[in-house]
Amino acid sequence: MKTETSIQGLSASLNPARSARKIIGFIPTMGNLHEGHLNLVREARKLCDVVVVSIFVNPIQFGPNEDFDNYPRTLEQDSHLLAEVGCDIVFAPSVEQMYGHHPRLTNIRVGEITNDLCGLQRPGHFDGVAVVVTKLFNIVQPNYAFFGQKDYQQLAVIKQLVRDLNMPIEVIGVPIARAEDGLALSSRNGYLSAEHRQIAPVIYQSLKQAEQDLHAGKALLDVLTEIRMQLTQAGFVVDYVEARTPMLQKSDQFDQDIVLFVAAKIGNTRLIDNLQIKHIL
Repeated sequence: MKTETSIQGLSASLNPARSARKIIGFIPTMGNLHEGHLNLVREARKLCDVVVVSIFVNPIQFGPNEDFDNYPRTLEQDSHLLAEVGCDIVFAPSVEQMYGHHPRLTNIRVGEITNDLCGLQRPGHFDGVAVVVTKLFNIVQPNYAFFGQKDYQQLAVIKQLVRDLNMPIEVIGVPIARAEDGLALSSRNGYLSAEHRQIAPVIYQSLKQAEQDLHAGKALLDVLTEIRMQLTQAGFVVDYVEARTPMLQKSDQFDQDIVLFVAAKIGNTRLIDNLQIKHIL
């Protein structure tokens, strides 16, 4: 496995694959990898001849009160994990390599679907994601790009971006990787105290209970209220509990496939999760 830290170096490493028309798969990450990221590499290996993983903590997607400086940088550990699951190239650029020394005058905004859910609490976050992903897509030029469905809104934003800008890339969403107790795997889980780690699976438990209740005929708005109550009673400060269509349109009735979204804080750690629920006729 190679590690490249410059755009030129990455291009040189990928040129033979491009010349041979090999299929390139790409997974953008911010490092501090867990089993969910490794699952993305495993999925990419099934479809692609060459798998590239970027590790770059992107400053422009962090808000003023967020944890950019404290975000864990674990490149050596991440590289060992990636080598074990068959990654071919790690691209680990510096901020200077990605953004240069001149002011950035170009922004990219995907409207509507970034206005609420996580976008409401994190203004500018998805603009930063859209810019860095566009830059990385231009640098790597993959055939396929793989993203986890835990960040469902982010996945929807990137699919919209690729569609709107006619990027010749197929974006593939990979199901959420979970711990045995159901907690969605996330780099943020490392911030949980032992006590809060015991409480955190309540999010997934409440979503699974909601699925049962909806299929039993309970009204969607009542189910959303019950999720919120269950989380509050467990000690969470709830940011949002929402139902959306798979295309992120608001929904107040369970008359089609929906996705339930939760964001909530336990202690100082903000966790997100979602569950896709099929409408069975």
